[in-house]
Amino acid sequence: MKLDRVIAVRTAKTIYRNGDRCIKVFNNDYSKADVLNEALNQARIEETGLDIPKILEVTMIDKKWAIISEFIEGKTLAQLMQENPDKKDEYMEFFVDLQLTMHSKTCPMLNKLKDKMHRKISISKLDATTRYELHTRLEGMPLHKKVCHGDFNPSNIIITKDGTPYILDWSHATQGNASADAARTYMLFCLNDDIEGAKSYLNLFCRKSDTAKQYVQKWMPIVAASQSVKGNAEEREFLLSWINVVDYE
Repeated sequence: MKLDRVIAVRTAKTIYRNGDRCIKVFNNDYSKADVLNEALNQARIEETGLDIPKILEVTMIDKKWAIISEFIEGKTLAQLMQENPDKKDEYMEFFVDLQLTMHSKTCPMLNKLKDKMHRKISISKLDATTRYELHTRLEGMPLHKKVCHGDFNPSNIIITKDGTPYILDWSHATQGNASADAARTYMLFCLNDDIEGAKSYLNLFCRKSDTAKQYVQKWMPIVAASQSVKGNAEEREFLLSWINVVDYE
């Protein structure tokens, strides 16, 4: 298999194109269980009817695990937003509508979002009192079973020439509360230094889903704590700054 056309480099993985196939190759030290879980997530999401790249194969290439899926030709929504700044509001509406379509789906075999967050908070470097407070808050949040992406941002949406949006990267997918997924998306805009985009996104999400903004904000310290166990030092510092925030603008 020819792997000479790199289309993206991510932490611990490199993504290649080979004709109509997309090959995601993981580093040698990447957990086999995590690779297989990502492939399983994607296969299960296929069954919901959402437009996503279909899994074709899970294999090893040069003693490294790889997931091979369909290559989707098009531009990311992030690219389109950058190329057409005058259409950003229109694209943001499209983005939120797509997320709400995803949240309308269920996938009973996915891992539960609450369970994953409890595990992440437990292994965070936060002090015991803060961990206890976060666990208690999380336990008190309503239990839902909606498909949650966990990394829903414009760079994970490919728009084909005919306008069909495909959602990429299902490694963090869970079933749970849509507002937790929205809190994560809001933080991703902030991490990308797009504060205005973050505000616009949250206002749209809350209006279109008929969700109180305060409810999404209540999830933010929980989501920040669970995300703080990974990523670089700068990102962790940013996420940790959210954990003790009570009042939001």
